[in-house]
Amino acid sequence: MMESATGLTVDELAARAGVTVRTIRFYSTRGLLPPPEIGPRRVGRYGPDHLSRLALIEELQHQGMTLSAIERYLQQLPPDLNAQDLAIHRALVAGWLPDQAEDMTRAQLERRAGRELAEGDLDRLAAMNVLVRTDDPLVFQVDPGLLHLGTRLLDVPIALETILAARGVVIEHTRSAARELSRLFKDEVGEPYRDGGPDPDDVARLKSLSAHMQPMVVQALVTAFQRSMKEELREWFGGREA
Repeated sequence: MMESATGLTVDELAARAGVTVRTIRFYSTRGLLPPPEIGPRRVGRYGPDHLSRLALIEELQHQGMTLSAIERYLQQLPPDLNAQDLAIHRALVAGWLPDQAEDMTRAQLERRAGRELAEGDLDRLAAMNVLVRTDDPLVFQVDPGLLHLGTRLLDVPIALETILAARGVVIEHTRSAARELSRLFKDEVGEPYRDGGPDPDDVARLKSLSAHMQPMVVQALVTAFQRSMKEELREWFGGREA
């Protein structure tokens, strides 16, 4: 079994994050990454928080932010955020960009996942839409943004059928929400497709509105989901205790 996300060396962290050791050291000197824990023999050890922070930094760079702007952004975050909190922040800043899947060999995939992957693990990752199998059984198209989350879910004792059903529920309702929100945006901006075809000004306004609204919409969806789940759990546990 490969190294877990706890107690990674800098080389293992770089492999898991898909960056170079030089990049990690550069981020550290800029204060973008917290220092590692110093273990035996004065070897620095990194954990899941470092992985999530690296993913957030990379996403902010994809959005066109400079290192100085990223530094200011990270300084405004609460100091006690854990890996899950950082993953939510990454989702909030991610743009509506086309999927950018990467071709990975099985060895590369396992190195990024930080563990050996059995065929059942690959099936579960495929069910979560983390990867797509290709004609070559040793090459996969991988969504790097979902890989860390999917890898963590591999250890959750849940059946593959349940994962597929849950994915179906999420897709159905998020598409419905996106469809209704898009309709509201179009009504606010004006119909971009008139008799003469797309109006460039209306299209530009619609794109600008969606870009500004997206982080707030995602945050609202996350907050609403968290509160709804708490209510469901409260009712479920209350029913069992009654």
